[in-house]
Amino acid sequence: MAATSTHYSLLINQKPFSHFLTNPPSFPSNYPLYSSNKRRVQILAGTIVGQVLLTGPNSRLQVPHSLENRRVKTGRNSNRRPSVCVNAKKKNPWLDPFDDGEDPNLEYGSLFSDGKQEEDPRPPDNPNNPYGFLKFPAGYSVEIASIGLKVRGDVRRCCCVVSGGVYENLLFFPTIQLLKDRYPGVLIDVVGSERGKQCYELNKNVRWANVFDPDDEFPEPAEYTDFVGVLKSRYYDMVLSTKLAGIGHAAYLFMTTARDRVSYVYPNVNAAGAGLLLSETFTPDSLNLSEGGYHMYHQMEDWLGKPFRSVPRQVVPPLKVSISRKLKEVVEEKYTKAGVKKGRYVVIHGIQSDSKASMQSRGDPDSLLPLEVWAEIADSLREFTPLFVIPHEKERENVEEIVGEDSSIIFITTPGQMAALINDSAGVIATNTAAIQLANARDKPSVALFSSQEKGNKFVPQSEEKKCIVISSKTGKLIDIDVEAVKNAIQTFNLSLAFA
Repeated sequence: MAATSTHYSLLINQKPFSHFLTNPPSFPSNYPLYSSNKRRVQILAGTIVGQVLLTGPNSRLQVPHSLENRRVKTGRNSNRRPSVCVNAKKKNPWLDPFDDGEDPNLEYGSLFSDGKQEEDPRPPDNPNNPYGFLKFPAGYSVEIASIGLKVRGDVRRCCCVVSGGVYENLLFFPTIQLLKDRYPGVLIDVVGSERGKQCYELNKNVRWANVFDPDDEFPEPAEYTDFVGVLKSRYYDMVLSTKLAGIGHAAYLFMTTARDRVSYVYPNVNAAGAGLLLSETFTPDSLNLSEGGYHMYHQMEDWLGKPFRSVPRQVVPPLKVSISRKLKEVVEEKYTKAGVKKGRYVVIHGIQSDSKASMQSRGDPDSLLPLEVWAEIADSLREFTPLFVIPHEKERENVEEIVGEDSSIIFITTPGQMAALINDSAGVIATNTAAIQLANARDKPSVALFSSQEKGNKFVPQSEEKKCIVISSKTGKLIDIDVEAVKNAIQTFNLSLAFA
């Protein structure tokens, strides 16, 4: 006799999903399994799980008479395949297909349920002690930490794995500030490439910056396993990654044992399996995340800043950088040797070179101009001295040969020194490099040269508010940019600097 299986179709309430509760109880104690309307969960008798619950006369699950007319008989040769319908609003159904999200009828009370987390209290200073107070490592009361971490989704330690170079890490600064605003007192660490790590001397919100290039396809096994252990031993509550993740990078984030593992994933088949190991995923529009321009991380920022209970939506702050006094002194000594004075020079950046210190964006490879074009542009500067920034010392001879031996030249390779140089300047004329973003961050007038108007709008949105004049090429190639239009913009630039 052919074995048959009994197919029950039950209806369960649809409830909103909260990303802060990674594994809430599927059913509260007072919640009947077969309550009211809206979503179907199909429980099959005859399967491994169904046999425990539904088969035999001593079955613990009793189906009410109101559902008897919904019973469907399926034989062995039936073409109907059993399925489990998951919540359509659930962000990541791979984590737990039977997780319905947070129960709207569940009352948490007032403790650690509403509002933002509180920053750790600072011990009072001791006036009789030259060291102030005893500086214990930043921490919190371990007796009550788990309540806020679970109920409210507090984040005490966060690690950001940032893919890319200087440009991509600079544009991640607003996301870091958003984390500090949304989770007061959070300790933020960053993992990035060697070039990317240099940016974080400009960010006071970052505790530690470690070098481990997430874009390296074949890392050393010893280095890989060692760094996994380093991240695991820091007990992060959240790990953010801007690298497009497949199953390999997702496993790397999973081994950190963080509660929330958030990452971008490939927009194609390479993302298969990554959702199993991640708490939240974002799918970009293309394989190159940097093509999104200034708002390249908008999906992650929308998720981090979304409202939660009594906390309103967190606004993404603008890009800002902080420069140390020591950095300013080092750069001042450099540009003084180059023969310029503070506030009386204009930074020119974007000279064509094969150096990695050009600070280009991965989303705009056509962002460097040859020296012949720069020499023609620099001739239109009258009231201020053009200061040519070279990414490598081998370019110094080329500048002296083409522009002139009396030209002012400075060798800058790090974003920190570039920010200090721009901070003491009268303004910036540059292609689409980190110099434009640093000028906007320090509220300096600038002229930005782009290969197309579309890229200009993406990388410098609302340019009028940022005192930035965008000049774009009409052919889609930066080499064909209208030099006369640049000169006209520089004349307006000169007038604005003269009245400043």
